[in-house]
Amino acid sequence: MNENNIRFGVVLLSAGTGSRMNSDIPKQYIVIEGHPLLYYSLYEFEMCPYVSEIVIVAAEQYHDMIMKNIVTAGGFSKVSAVTEGGKERYNSVYNGLKKLKDVDYVMIHDGARPCINSELLHRLITGVMTDEAVVPAVPSKDTIRLADDNGYVISTPRRDSVWNVQTPQTFKMAPLMEAFNKYMSSKDNVQVTDDAMIWEMYNERPVRIIMGDYSNIKLTTSEDLEPVKLFLKKTKKCLTWHNM
Repeated sequence: MNENNIRFGVVLLSAGTGSRMNSDIPKQYIVIEGHPLLYYSLYEFEMCPYVSEIVIVAAEQYHDMIMKNIVTAGGFSKVSAVTEGGKERYNSVYNGLKKLKDVDYVMIHDGARPCINSELLHRLITGVMTDEAVVPAVPSKDTIRLADDNGYVISTPRRDSVWNVQTPQTFKMAPLMEAFNKYMSSKDNVQVTDDAMIWEMYNERPVRIIMGDYSNIKLTTSEDLEPVKLFLKKTKKCLTWHNM
């Protein structure tokens, strides 16, 4: 791959309230190992040579703080915009996609997943060149049961066919944007829980699973803090010019 000819954009989602964390501030701004959580995923995208542009999606009241205390203080040169989040995840993603200027592919990532690494990004970048839509996922370690509305088991999928999906979900930009435009202008009431669902609704090419990383957990509740702290302490990510 010639990195000079391939442009990746990133939509970094930071609009969540983190209500399940019982914290006074959203989880993506909790300071761990000296940096706000959002810093760590920004670091990986900043260091990735294929990424040319990053758009952060966040609640408006945090825009100034993000620019001053994270982007400027951290020396993140690839952040081109901080834009407003929406009511639902897909609204926030759509707002971010519209801010990207000129990219061939896009990675959509949860700011509450700080433990991504360069190896994972490389697998996704390589995979999307062939398949146009790839998502990182890890095989489920547990048996999964499907139940009806009354709680009775109706089926048990084979465990080797069940995957836990992660981010960054990665797509060819033009068909993804077309799919989002169609969904946003439609009267479709399908509940969308991730970005790949919108791709699947409007594109003929399937979504391919790329092996994720078990350490790429999402900080959702206070119980997730300790494993995240341990991982970030071990990696000691820090931009060489960072002086926060």
